[in-house]
Amino acid sequence: MSTKTARSPELEHDFVRDPQLGYEPEGSFGSLRCLSHGFPNPLVRWHYHEEYELHLIVQTSGKVFVGDYIGHFEPGHLVLTGPRLPHNWISTNVPEGGVAQRDMVIQFADEPLRHAAALLPELDELTPLLERARHGIEFFGLSESVRARIECIRNARGLRRFAEFADLLCDLTRCTDYRLLSTVQLQSFDDADAMAQINTIINFITDNMSTQFSLADIAARVGQSEHKFSRYFRKATGNTFTDFVNRLRINKACQLLMDTDAYVTNICYDVGFNNVANFNRHFLQLKGVTPSVFRRQAEARFGLAAAAR
Repeated sequence: MSTKTARSPELEHDFVRDPQLGYEPEGSFGSLRCLSHGFPNPLVRWHYHEEYELHLIVQTSGKVFVGDYIGHFEPGHLVLTGPRLPHNWISTNVPEGGVAQRDMVIQFADEPLRHAAALLPELDELTPLLERARHGIEFFGLSESVRARIECIRNARGLRRFAEFADLLCDLTRCTDYRLLSTVQLQSFDDADAMAQINTIINFITDNMSTQFSLADIAARVGQSEHKFSRYFRKATGNTFTDFVNRLRINKACQLLMDTDAYVTNICYDVGFNNVANFNRHFLQLKGVTPSVFRRQAEARFGLAAAAR
């Protein structure tokens, strides 16, 4: 869930789960809860919670943050996040007036499934899925069927709802076309002041990534020493400051490579790198291919007609 700026992880409490924001009302659900909301929406923020969350994007595209992963999303993007794994979807192409439905979500708790698996051998195959979810899982090729299943779950009650949910878990468990997103399981802050400081910095970086700034510059904005700020930042994002900025800039470059015909050299400077060799080196390190190869691959995967440059 997201806004136009990335945020440091905020614990989602029950009192914010207002039906007016898209949640099912208390008393109308059992062990799993459905959510559907548009954009903009107050729920859209960099946050975490105790439940697993299956998140399907149905409209808009933009940046996705899951743990230390930064990537691109578009309609059909399907991700399962585990307990306390920070996440955020930042829409960047929202029409005037917003959209009525951007996300379809199911939240479910860990403990009931763990206890059930201990008693029912049939649920043993679910355990690896739950463990992978702690890093965030992006699934491919399931978005249409999952959307239909979420609709069925939302419209059902009691045993029928759980049966539909079990079918959905079976599909996710047996899906082999997926990738893990976050390379580390992040530790979310319990210190509200520290969270606010990181929040300010991530907002600034996201909004100003094309400009030049140093760790010292950013630490000064929140009145911290470089060492203290570096420690807080890594705890919140799973990245060093430099790695996070480079990941964000490379992600923006990927979007430009997929969505425009701009020359690679121009994209390099547009996203904040000050020389092409450095840009190419970081791009290869993070994506495993050069910018030109990435563009060719994107053409096949996303149906783009952009020529490699």
